[in-house]
Amino acid sequence: MIIYQATKKEFINDCKQRRIADAVKKMYEKNLGKAHKSEVIAWENSLTCMANVIDTPLIDDNTTVCAEYRLPNCGSRIDFIIAGENSLGEDNVVIVELKQWTKAEVDEDKKLVNTFVGNANRYVNHPSYQAWSYAITLENYNEAIESDNIKLFPCAYLHNYTYFDGDKINDSSIYPEIAKAPIFFRDYGEKLRSFITAHVVKPDKKSIIERIDNGRIRPSKSLQDVFANILKGKDEFHLLDEQNVFFQNIMAVVNRSTILRNKQVFIIEGGPGTGKSVLAINLLAEAIKKEKTAAYVTKNAAPRNAYLSILAGDDRFDKKEYKGLFLSSGQLLSVKQNTYDVLLVDEAHRLNEKSGILHNKGENQIKEIINASLISVFFIDEMQKISSYDIGSVAEIISWAERFGANIHQGKLLSQFRCNGSDGYMSFLDDVLDIKHDYYTFDPEDYDIRVVDDPKAMMSEIKRLNLKDNKARMLAGYCWPWLSRKDISSQDIVIPSKDFTAQWNLSNTETWAIDKDSVDQIGCIHTSQGLEFSYVGVIIGDDLRYENGRVITDYKARAKSDQSLFGLKGPCNKGNKEALKQVDFIIRNTYRTLLSRAMKGCLVYCTDIALSNYLKQKIEDNKKKVNEFYSLMVSSPEVNY
Repeated sequence: MIIYQATKKEFINDCKQRRIADAVKKMYEKNLGKAHKSEVIAWENSLTCMANVIDTPLIDDNTTVCAEYRLPNCGSRIDFIIAGENSLGEDNVVIVELKQWTKAEVDEDKKLVNTFVGNANRYVNHPSYQAWSYAITLENYNEAIESDNIKLFPCAYLHNYTYFDGDKINDSSIYPEIAKAPIFFRDYGEKLRSFITAHVVKPDKKSIIERIDNGRIRPSKSLQDVFANILKGKDEFHLLDEQNVFFQNIMAVVNRSTILRNKQVFIIEGGPGTGKSVLAINLLAEAIKKEKTAAYVTKNAAPRNAYLSILAGDDRFDKKEYKGLFLSSGQLLSVKQNTYDVLLVDEAHRLNEKSGILHNKGENQIKEIINASLISVFFIDEMQKISSYDIGSVAEIISWAERFGANIHQGKLLSQFRCNGSDGYMSFLDDVLDIKHDYYTFDPEDYDIRVVDDPKAMMSEIKRLNLKDNKARMLAGYCWPWLSRKDISSQDIVIPSKDFTAQWNLSNTETWAIDKDSVDQIGCIHTSQGLEFSYVGVIIGDDLRYENGRVITDYKARAKSDQSLFGLKGPCNKGNKEALKQVDFIIRNTYRTLLSRAMKGCLVYCTDIALSNYLKQKIEDNKKKVNEFYSLMVSSPEVNY
């Protein structure tokens, strides 16, 4: 999306007249919403510096300049672009990542830099990596760049940064992207000018920026070739039973997408472990193989990052290059109608009405997804709603699909591939958590659930189980504040009576679920939903207790930093029955989701002793019923069970 565009001459004049920030701000707020004060200041300072660099007769006045160009398939924005022809008449674009930094610390292990941004010192990507990644995203997903042979040349300009010999921020052995996107500093204006004039000197005769902006979003041929074969040999992505039936039915429609008159909306329901995510990933790979514009969409970053890390194993591509295939549900609010052939929406129950950190952007994520794609596939389990913001439901999807005049296809995945195929275990959880009571037994030999009295012993056991396949993790209800966010030495989950302490994983990594050394941290619902493990150890906090013969929930025991109950605590404090009902639903569903993350077994520790004893009794009752059933089979072999 073009925010600000002008000729070089017009841009320099805007900067000299000190109106560049207002010009960018006006267009930014027209297209994207209110601009932050710090952004306006940055535009004034950084763009004026760029005007000084390109203010040379070597660059024709009619070359094209853009500021704050928004990448078409994500929310990232390119700070500065200058487009035109080189001395040979070839179409070129120079991308410049602008930084106001005065200093930064290099972290050789993390391959990041630490600097003061957003009123705090933070780890961020190296500027050359940012510039290079923007260029790669355009090359891999914009059809015009590939078909029209437009060349991109990224770089970074730290116009306030004084570089000294030996400063490792310019060390390409630490940051290899520097070789692809050179970095320029405060006293390097002439060097940056030389870099630009090596690629852009003549006017932009063929509207390069407009061609890019109007270019169809489509994975490049090279990326298609790699991704088409990426699932081969990965057993965890094989399709079984009705998974393959849905796959074939959906792909039959996808293959006819060029002749479809109406939008197509698929709604696939399925409980934990029924293979929704596996089906979505296979559909993504096959759609791309068929040269369709497709993407996998979730609100939750945890499954996106985990699948991205697993899939992006080809040496020819950096993980960043696949990111255009894995989108947040909030990235589609301004996408043009039918930009995509196929959008595969996992965890659709987690969709929100509004997007953005403050939930103040857009109208409705379901509407925006259906609008953005010819074919939308929603994978949903309404029993996994765990936040007051979650509005995804079958009824809501159908309502929006009907407004678009879409053909609606519905189906259910029934086979359990998690919890060792035990539908009985899921019904056991529903019964125990007082969600619904159509309980039937599960064989303890099929699924190992144990209640333990010591969280330290539980963590030790999870670590032991993790040695086999790196698929055992500790999880907990969000009843402890996230102290380590500000102080890395602080412990978050503290149970004094058991001399137990641990940290949340929330700031540890984007791929906690598959990292080899993350078993020491504890995951919460936000970092584990949509993922599965072999074993989990679940700590149930004081928000779920057993009192007066029943399981109760207590929203007041939730950590203040948890946003799942946003907007509900106030009404609950006033006794609002609807709010209390919604909060109760969220807490029970949260633990249902945590307790069903594992395929082989689940260890449980409860801070409430009464709840611990209750769970032990329910597990023992299940064993007795199973034993009675087997005894009856032995004594009455003629009965057909």
